[in-house]
Amino acid sequence: MIIKHGMILAAGLGKRMQPLTLKTPKPLIEINNSTLLERAINLLISHGVQDISINVHYLSDQIQSFINKKKFQVKITISKEEELLLDTGGGVLKGSENFGDNPFFVINPDTIWSKGYLKELKNLETIYLKNKKPILLLVNKKLSIDPSFHGDFNLNNKKITKDEENQYIFTGLQITNRDILIREKSKIFSMNKVWNKLIKDKNLQGLESNQKFYHLNTFDMYKKILNLNIID
Repeated sequence: MIIKHGMILAAGLGKRMQPLTLKTPKPLIEINNSTLLERAINLLISHGVQDISINVHYLSDQIQSFINKKKFQVKITISKEEELLLDTGGGVLKGSENFGDNPFFVINPDTIWSKGYLKELKNLETIYLKNKKPILLLVNKKLSIDPSFHGDFNLNNKKITKDEENQYIFTGLQITNRDILIREKSKIFSMNKVWNKLIKDKNLQGLESNQKFYHLNTFDMYKKILNLNIID
């Protein structure tokens, strides 16, 4: 089985990326002539995903125009959050309304995705389909070019924990399902709230990535990444 549904989180304001994001939404920032959004879409398509939902808010018309112009060979639906931002969890719940009971990928385009992640994406899928439990792709913070990351989780035998000191960063790629999301009563909620409950019940899985971690979160980091001359 190949997971054929994917959700891309593209509704953020990108304030820490200013002045780049004053007139351009963050997902449309380019690295090596490819936008962050395009990199996320292409990774999903390369795996075999056929149905993608993208949530939008800030400068959403530009994202819609970009999608229309590119004519990706996959079904893409825009989930609008123009009047109210729903946070990560609420955004995923709304954006996945047409996925039914099918599991799906959720990907954050803030990470600079490349074909190097394709094998890890497949491994992530294999583990999910075996255990039917949500799973996150994590990376040791030693592999991050940004030393400011303190770590989000720890990882032990594919089980995720959260402790006072954490060695692993969430890369922005996960597989989940709507069952764990529809339990939330709030319309606006973070995925962290969902993950904390799963961790408490020992039901959140993790897979370690071996890729060098490039994450675009500030204008200074953008300049640093450009100077590295990354080869995809």
